[in-house]
Amino acid sequence: MRIALASDHAAYDLKAGIARYLAARAIPFDDLGCGPGETVDYPEYAAKAAERVQSGACDRAILGCGTGIGMAVAANKFKGLRATPCWSPFTAEVSRKHNDSNCLSVGGRTLGLDEALEIVRIWLETPFEGGRHARRVDEIKALEERNFKP
Repeated sequence: MRIALASDHAAYDLKAGIARYLAARAIPFDDLGCGPGETVDYPEYAAKAAERVQSGACDRAILGCGTGIGMAVAANKFKGLRATPCWSPFTAEVSRKHNDSNCLSVGGRTLGLDEALEIVRIWLETPFEGGRHARRVDEIKALEERNFKP
């Protein structure tokens, strides 16, 4: 599994900690920015990561901004992305089990590093349950087909 990793300035420190966590576990990732000391607009960085997942260059994405909400909203504008802002281990687990989330978004102003790393761990380790949830994810994909114009 290869991860696209990106943040804005509000979550730079969180992204750096997540990068160390992924590297320590030999999980390949592409750090798409932002860099230290930069002030950036989160939609640009959400797009960089979403495009990597959409193209197949990366399997999943982990994004960070102040709350995780803006990045998730922006990433969900890309066909095939199921970005979920998660603020607890439970939301991370359910986002994978029930929604087959392929994009995690966390908040640099709402989570400490230890909390965020636990969310990342659970999100990475939790499989999609399928079953009735697969039907619902298929319904989401059908909505995308109907509503995303080329």
